[in-house]
Amino acid sequence: MRSATPAAPEAMSAMLQAMPFACAAFDAANGAMVAANNVYRQEFGALAGHASRDGLRESLRASDIDIDAGREVRAPHNGRWYSLYWRDLALDGRPYEVVTAVDISESIEVLDSHKSRQEKLLFTSRLMSVGEMAATLAHELNQPLATIVNYLNGSLRLVGQAGGPAQVERALVAARTQAEHAAAVIARVREFVRAREPRRDAHDLGEIAATVLELLRLEAERQQLAIKVSLADTLPQVFADKVMVEQVLLNLVKNAIEAMRGVDADGRDLRIEGRVNLDGEVEVRVCDRGPGLTAAEGEQLFSPFYTTKSDGLGIGLAICRSIIEYHEGRLFFEPREGGGSVFGFTLPPAEGRI
Repeated sequence: MRSATPAAPEAMSAMLQAMPFACAAFDAANGAMVAANNVYRQEFGALAGHASRDGLRESLRASDIDIDAGREVRAPHNGRWYSLYWRDLALDGRPYEVVTAVDISESIEVLDSHKSRQEKLLFTSRLMSVGEMAATLAHELNQPLATIVNYLNGSLRLVGQAGGPAQVERALVAARTQAEHAAAVIARVREFVRAREPRRDAHDLGEIAATVLELLRLEAERQQLAIKVSLADTLPQVFADKVMVEQVLLNLVKNAIEAMRGVDADGRDLRIEGRVNLDGEVEVRVCDRGPGLTAAEGEQLFSPFYTTKSDGLGIGLAICRSIIEYHEGRLFFEPREGGGSVFGFTLPPAEGRI
């Protein structure tokens, strides 16, 4: 093999300058860069190792690139995506390796945006189906529940008039209480799924928490669980749609109860905390002592249709996030110190909003 002439690098440089993409040539023997066009220097000049073949590959974490194929990589120095193409080239009898880096960042963004729109459409479609089913069930169950309550009231009157056994009267009262509770839940479901404009106003967080606790009282009793509420004394009113926020808090508390089903009764601890954070927002936290979540589960929690439950639909937390974002707040998760999970959300204070 004869030695390279001084004109070889100059010819290589002139050839690369004519390319519209970032291009560089490296000596095939030692990997040193011998020429590069201006686009390459602009795009990769700030990247450590850009001046050598091995350094470039290591910096892009693409040392396993097949030089006969394209490879999509994300440059760490500017965050942009490139398709890399490596080719062998001989000039004046000397072998070189030439890389062409095509910026595909805009294409990646378009694909991501398209995928996001598809996921949102699928989510909306399934959410509408769930809403329609919930509305239908609420309508169909409402009348039978009202009839059951009427029959129980009539039975109680008959027992009272006949001086029946106290045990029978207590059983009928308990049955009526359960039926009325079920009717209240159905009424709230109908209110939630009914198409309406959100009504944001000033509301006391303690009253919202009290409503949720009443709805979950029987379930908490079955799980031998006492739900503790700890709200700051000076907690301001929140600017929110009361029904929507109740649904979010109800969902989070219900999830916390379910998370502790496998925990011994003595180890169960569920707390609802409320405080003003450093940003001046009202922050609500639901803390449990369940098994907790892995880091991977925590990253996927709020994605539509992702669920850790075998019988879950994966829409509860996604809906909650949409509701909280509508209220200009954020829904978050963090591990609880000592074990368990903390799910929380923020709401704006009502002061200055009314």
